[in-house]
Amino acid sequence: QVQLQESGPGLVEPSQALSLTCTVSGGSITANYYAWSWIRQPPGKGLEWMGVIGYDGSTYYNPSLKRRSSISRDTSKNQFSLQLSSVTPEDTAVYYCARGKSGFDCWGQGTQVTVSS
Repeated sequence: QVQLQESGPGLVEPSQALSLTCTVSGGSITANYYAWSWIRQPPGKGLEWMGVIGYDGSTYYNPSLKRRSSISRDTSKNQFSLQLSSVTPEDTAVYYCARGKSGFDCWGQGTQVTVSS
């Protein structure tokens, strides 16, 4: 059974970079044809897909966030990470990692990130 767990700071100051890591257990992030996404949900709003990294390391981003987003991976640790630069209070959200690109079959529990000084 694949499990995902997000980790990272819960509080980030405006203009700084947000960095989150998703640790995957029970399956390899390099397994053929799987993709691994970051998704967020701001308070009172719907889910927003942020970007994905494929089993082959290829990446794709939500065009609205592409300029500030970077997704990478550490295959030795079976982890993938999100960096979001120049954050503002509008980036306050629960951040999720999930398996999939458009449909998601496994989710982490989510981690709250608040952008505030």
